[in-house]
Amino acid sequence: MKALIQRVSQASVSVDDECVGAIEHGLLALIGVEREDDEARAERLLHKLLHYRVFADETGRMNHNLQQAEGGLLLISQFTLAADTRKGLRPGFSSAAPPDEGERLFHHLVERARNAWPRVATGRFGANMQVSLVNDGPVTFLLESH
Repeated sequence: MKALIQRVSQASVSVDDECVGAIEHGLLALIGVEREDDEARAERLLHKLLHYRVFADETGRMNHNLQQAEGGLLLISQFTLAADTRKGLRPGFSSAAPPDEGERLFHHLVERARNAWPRVATGRFGANMQVSLVNDGPVTFLLESH
């Protein structure tokens, strides 16, 4: 699994002009599920999402994680993260998980995240979503669970 995370001062996601998920400060995580992914990889990714140190401590250094910063976590499925972009001018999606498996693993990640942290919001799997955010920093990282 992959997560493109952005430290945000606010973020929201809408479907058909209805806000379905929003957070104040925290992490926006775009989640890509690949063919070889399973529950164990989802667990490792969740651990990274909750513990990756991207928030400033008292001295301004990135030493605090999401929980220490008491931030929100906005999880949004994005199959395009699994694209193969190494060749040509058009992405290939053969490495992406089939939609039903991607949905199952994304929902597993969401369920586990909600069990571990009270401030979790999501988009809607497979929907055409509009994402709004204010990237704080900007701070953006690509996390992978292998």
